Amino acid sequence: MTQLLLFDVDGTLVNSEAIILTAQAQTFAAVGLPAPSRERGLSIVGLSLHEAFTVLAGPEGPVDALVAAYREVFHALRKAATIGEPLYPGAASLLAEAGADPRFRLGIATGKSRRGVAALLDAHGWHDLMATIQTADDAPSKPHPGMILQASAATGIPPEETVMIGDSVFDMQMARAAGARAIGVAWGFQPVEALREAGAEVIAQDYDDLARILRLPG
Repeated sequence: MTQLLLFDVDGTLVNSEAIILTAQAQTFAAVGLPAPSRERGLSIVGLSLHEAFTVLAGPEGPVDALVAAYREVFHALRKAATIGEPLYPGAASLLAEAGADPRFRLGIATGKSRRGVAALLDAHGWHDLMATIQTADDAPSKPHPGMILQASAATGIPPEETVMIGDSVFDMQMARAAGARAIGVAWGFQPVEALREAGAEVIAQDYDDLARILRLPG
């Protein structure tokens, strides 16, 4: 049976901490509010923007203004290309190896926008590698199971044969809600213990470890 491997982006494939925190600081400054701490700012990575800023600013905060400002700021920062968004070591090679393995099909499930994912795929030549792309533009925010269920419908691979790989509790909770497997990663933005409590069946320490968990020949 073919398995669907769904990868989160920020904190899983891409080390986007610097650009996310810079964009948050500029966004909050634009509406006259203090920026959240690093820990708090990273804790919401994985949620869609409206949900993320509702957490950071509170339901009575200027959430719509923050979302609009963040989109503009983030796009400008990416266009300026002054802050790197490097892949984590081993990410590219694992995707290439898994993509060539007939046991797997690959996909993305992320709180990023479709525009943001397109930029990632363009940068690394991954368009043909991904069988399905699920973004914040297409489904309810994590941890709702919608992204996984839509990916399953698009590929014909059932949730029970789907593996969600991510660094956030939202990824783990989404997987559990959809009836999929959940693999947490230790190199991302949220504590390993929180991933375990949210339902991760195993934690990969690095991409070599993830390859072993997936039984890739390496």
